[in-house]
Amino acid sequence: MSSRRSRELHTHGAEELCEAGMSLYARALREGSVRGVDGEIAPCLLDLELLHPDMDDEKRLVPTAPAVALPRLLRAFDERIAEERRREARLADSFESLMRIDGRNTAPAEPEGITVLNGLERINTAITEAMADASTEVLTVQPGGARPIKDLAIALPRDQAMLDRGGRMRTLYQHTTRHALPVLAHYERLRGDVEVRTLDEVTERLIVFDRTVAFIPAKRDRTIALELRHPALVDYLVIVFDRLWSLATPMYPEAVHRPSLNGITPRQQAIAALLIEGHTDAAIADRLGLNIRTARVHIAKLAATLGSESRAQLGYLIAESGILKLKRGVE
Repeated sequence: MSSRRSRELHTHGAEELCEAGMSLYARALREGSVRGVDGEIAPCLLDLELLHPDMDDEKRLVPTAPAVALPRLLRAFDERIAEERRREARLADSFESLMRIDGRNTAPAEPEGITVLNGLERINTAITEAMADASTEVLTVQPGGARPIKDLAIALPRDQAMLDRGGRMRTLYQHTTRHALPVLAHYERLRGDVEVRTLDEVTERLIVFDRTVAFIPAKRDRTIALELRHPALVDYLVIVFDRLWSLATPMYPEAVHRPSLNGITPRQQAIAALLIEGHTDAAIADRLGLNIRTARVHIAKLAATLGSESRAQLGYLIAESGILKLKRGVE
């Protein structure tokens, strides 16, 4: 293996000694020298000058005595610490005059209890760490229909670990998830206090751990999120979740089937309500977690059931049928 290649594979810090390095250094001290090629497995020994070429045999490496090497290495640490302190002092001096400038045109400081998480990796890391600390409860809102199988696979051990600590999980989905087999299988695999309910419409994604920390998206594509630890904000989000939960239909562990009204399915009832409000097909699909083709199929079936021949007539027939009043009465 080339020296360059061995250094690329040797990834620990410059001031550290790996297990291979310690072993080789100890052998060199016991035997007086080692082969030069042996040093390729631990280039840190050469970097720290714990091994150096033998003046009498260029193919051998001889060790530096520990009593000589240690004070030299510690002296290098002291020099770096002193340089960092000098840099700190220079930076403070540079900012002294800047601190006196009126900062009204600068970006506001991040409010206490609110952390902006930029990028999916940072968001997922923060959620994973909060999940690991949670011990009593996780509240989640998952909009947009069924979750990707990959996401469910990642969540499974994390969810089970939390349940094993004695916590409970309550999750809200949209009704479009009720027949998503991967989602159902995910909850069937979990052991513990788990409940899932569904609604026609839910809020954007929300996760609350132990009613002390919450995560919400700060951008539509979810590449920026907010980590909230302000008690008033977290309490508010918990109240919103509880209100939605009380209106939702149980899905797991025991599913409650929503009744049809006058031949109109629950999903068609939700679509009818949005049609009356004047929403487009695309807006209806987005609100209910459907793709636009599926939304249009339901609209067509609703029109056929009510005997409508046009969009304008459909709105009139929905109002005349009374299905929205019946829907409100059921809820």
